[in-house]
Amino acid sequence: MSLIDILSVLAATIRLATPLILATLGGLFSERAGVIALGLEGMMLAASFAAASIATITGSPWLGLAAGMGVSMTISLIHGFASVTQRGDQVVSGMALNILVAGLCPTLGLAWFHLGGQTPALEHGQRFMPIVLPLADSLADVPLLGPVWNILIGGHNLIVYLAILLLPLSAWLLYRTAFGLRVRAVGENPHAVDAAGLSVAGLRYGALAVSGMLVGLAGADLSIAEGAGFGRDMTAGRGYVALAALIFGKWRPAPAFAACLLFAFCDALQVRLQGVALPIMGVVPVQMVEALPYLLTVFLLAGFVGSARAPHAIGVPFVKTR
Repeated sequence: MSLIDILSVLAATIRLATPLILATLGGLFSERAGVIALGLEGMMLAASFAAASIATITGSPWLGLAAGMGVSMTISLIHGFASVTQRGDQVVSGMALNILVAGLCPTLGLAWFHLGGQTPALEHGQRFMPIVLPLADSLADVPLLGPVWNILIGGHNLIVYLAILLLPLSAWLLYRTAFGLRVRAVGENPHAVDAAGLSVAGLRYGALAVSGMLVGLAGADLSIAEGAGFGRDMTAGRGYVALAALIFGKWRPAPAFAACLLFAFCDALQVRLQGVALPIMGVVPVQMVEALPYLLTVFLLAGFVGSARAPHAIGVPFVKTR
């Protein structure tokens, strides 16, 4: 492979990893607070639909982004109402929301746009386009530096750069602030948090709100940044892959980020392997190549997670003792 090919694969890896990174960070806040983030898929899908719909109607990607984040946060808080306030089964609540959103979004899309559940294709002004960095033209002919600057570092949309900034910011918020300390404490020992005079429900709702906003960014990236509209089931299991990355990363930001990059690299690679003849094997069936990222997810979770320990109180409804 040439340098351009290698940089193109790496750049595609960054773009494909963006929604996974944002969804994983959202799941991190939720699960560190003791609430199972099984609804990531539904939240992403709802955010994708809301962002594309509002961008189509208003012509503004910023309003679309706000709508996607708002809808995702609303669904996250509904999950909180079912699992925190009503003390319901968090797995059932998350799966119910996933199923509800998977059916509701195409139904609304069909009713509003009459395109088989899809939204109209967005024009350039209705979505976040790739950003051309300063000095792109000046460095274009410089060996190595030019391609790295223009292909690997530049040429991404705004949400990609936001995801890169939000990774250290989320780690700082979770490990270097009072809010983060309390969120982690409520996921480990909510009774101790309650004894300290803090609201367990309030902290969990706060973490779920942050989770919803981050996952909303991930969903909006799919439909109004990397994509140009909403399509049925366009998340394609990315919410579950993000949850797998969170588990593989043992509920820590840096290892989870590395897992997202690994999954995204396999996804970027499978696009380039389609139709390519490999030694001995010959041309690999397209279906097998497309399944590569998901097979990797199962393989890693089955054999390499090891002794990962989830937050102690995750999935356990808090009942106040007197």
